[in-house]
Amino acid sequence: MNFKTGDKVVVIAGKDKGKEGLIKKILRADNKVVVEGVNMIKKHIKPAGGNAGSIEEMEAPIHASNVMIIDPKTKKGTRIGHTVDKNGKKIRISKKSNESLD
Repeated sequence: MNFKTGDKVVVIAGKDKGKEGLIKKILRADNKVVVEGVNMIKKHIKPAGGNAGSIEEMEAPIHASNVMIIDPKTKKGTRIGHTVDKNGKKIRISKKSNESLD
């Protein structure tokens, strides 16, 4: 998976298509990501230890194939490529503008 926590992404499929947000968490084993404000669900919390029960809204994971990273130059979704910089370090680049994403 080419995404990192903190990347700005746009949803390209599903009920939240077109929404943008930052990646909060990456679930590499399931190939899913959690994006701020996207795929919101209601979670029912049972009363425990003197705390009253409640219903909380939280983000659910979304499959990584349904999000695209936002190109820093064009501000649109783009695919991620890799290249080696002059110091020999592997970096991520935008396929649309060849800008560095790191």
